[in-house]
Amino acid sequence: MAREVAELNGDGIAPELRDAIHALNDALGNPVTFRPVDWSVERREASAAALDEGIELIRDLGAAMKYPTVTRTESPNQVLRDKLNLAVIHRPCRTYPGVSRNYTGQIDLHVVRVAVGGTYEDAGIRLGQYSAVSIRVMDRIPVEHAAHFAFRLAERHRQSVVSTSKYTIQRAADGLFEDVVEEVAKEYRNTEHRRELFDSLLAKVILNPERFDVIVCPNEYGDFLSDAVYGLIGSIGLGASASYAFTPSHQPSIGIFDPAGGTAPDIAGKGIANPSGSIEAYGYLLEYCGQRDMSKRLIDAVRDCIASGEKTGDLGGSLNTMEFTKAVIHRVIPTV
Repeated sequence: MAREVAELNGDGIAPELRDAIHALNDALGNPVTFRPVDWSVERREASAAALDEGIELIRDLGAAMKYPTVTRTESPNQVLRDKLNLAVIHRPCRTYPGVSRNYTGQIDLHVVRVAVGGTYEDAGIRLGQYSAVSIRVMDRIPVEHAAHFAFRLAERHRQSVVSTSKYTIQRAADGLFEDVVEEVAKEYRNTEHRRELFDSLLAKVILNPERFDVIVCPNEYGDFLSDAVYGLIGSIGLGASASYAFTPSHQPSIGIFDPAGGTAPDIAGKGIANPSGSIEAYGYLLEYCGQRDMSKRLIDAVRDCIASGEKTGDLGGSLNTMEFTKAVIHRVIPTV
């Protein structure tokens, strides 16, 4: 029986990405059933119930596919994190053969970001004309979830975890982060762990990203780092993101999957958006729903298409959104 998952429909290129995912889901025999919610900015601003409807549906079903949304007065992503206690954002970053990029080596690393706290927790206040202040927050529980997630991810391949922050400067907040990761590391003795100062790590990632497997970091650092690595692989449009809430024993209880890119209003409605990030996010949704083999075949098919020159215009190809989606389908199901 297909698992029901929530579907948060958004803005800009979101309808085109949604159509691509529905075409894939249909071709694969509908491994999941989507329960849609209109999360367009018009609906969200017209009715406060729109956000609540999406939140309650995700809480009920435990999984969601989300498409890009505009932030005008309130960030839907922040609402999701606050209302559903999302603690971790996972962004796999891998080289795609066939994509033009400045860095020619092979990248395969995972950024595990604490989804709350840091400097993003408090917008701050202005003090007179010349000063402002904000509070930096670090909460033990989300850091524990992120650390366990990172070590379990690395354990699959007996690789390493690097925790990164500015712990020599932000001694209280980042110091707490590193202390918690160090405590969790003791439970995973077969996995190497080391600390890196964030500024030093950025230089090392740019110079030699092959050295890294799993990097776990506080909120804003993960935001900066994942976008930097997407730059190394050639396009943020290739990125997929997963956000998780957890049980007290650090097992994922809610998973929300979305492309890392935005609404791209300049190309919305033209049918030329690159659906790669959404397709990978859908692949991670399938894995979360227990379809591990199907997920791997799908993600491999995206990479094979791009490597063979079957790609969208933003990557130097000639395919539109649905043509690329059909190329992926043909690789996953050759008889289609």
